[in-house]
Amino acid sequence: MKIIVFGATGNTGKRVLLQGMQMGHEMTAFVRNPGKLSDQLGEHSARHVKVIAGNMMDPVSVSEALAHQDAAILAAGHAGQGEEFVQIVDNIITQCEQQPAFSGRVWLMGGAGLLDIPYTDLIGNHLPGFPPEFINHNRNFERLRQTRLDWSVMCPGTMMDSNEHPDSVHLQPTTEILPIPIAETIKGYSEAAIAGHLFSRLHELNVAYNDVAKCMLDHLDPGGEFSRKRVGLAYQSKVTLNGGEGV
Repeated sequence: MKIIVFGATGNTGKRVLLQGMQMGHEMTAFVRNPGKLSDQLGEHSARHVKVIAGNMMDPVSVSEALAHQDAAILAAGHAGQGEEFVQIVDNIITQCEQQPAFSGRVWLMGGAGLLDIPYTDLIGNHLPGFPPEFINHNRNFERLRQTRLDWSVMCPGTMMDSNEHPDSVHLQPTTEILPIPIAETIKGYSEAAIAGHLFSRLHELNVAYNDVAKCMLDHLDPGGEFSRKRVGLAYQSKVTLNGGEGV
């Protein structure tokens, strides 16, 4: 499969490139600074990646880069960039829509605050105390919902370098909802109390960069189980979602 990565020099993007190469995919990196990518990947790996130097805000450069790609992974920017972040995502999505030689499979990076909180009609990003800049993830998500592209939004918590866990622990993906067990009693709590409870459990949403990258690369087939879904990730020793432990 031919995969283009936007934000290929970031913590997530560079891992997507390396794992994609190891899986046998044809990887393309869209970057502003090719030298930085070469330093990160090493000379040997860098030779096996097609590198396109360009500006993600330039419609022509992005459109040309998307031609004949089977999938695009958008790991560029961060919510703290504000309007620039939203414009970057909008431009890339627009070019995905308009480029006739692009198949239309897209992964976008979001955050756990985009996921539904079980037994409520809330998401974390709307709760008091959540960083206001996270609303930019909401805006990007709404942009995706307007398109006919085949997309998914990766919604991890805090991402880390390490992923060492006992053998009994496995990665548990969810679609649309938080990937940690929440008791039904949460529906009787105020928004402030729900926010406080989630803040106390943020560590349960920590996930390794490598696992985030692998999950996206493992789900690139059009119309798959994560198509047009938000995807959460957490480590679980057993599946107890939507009940059991919690509030």
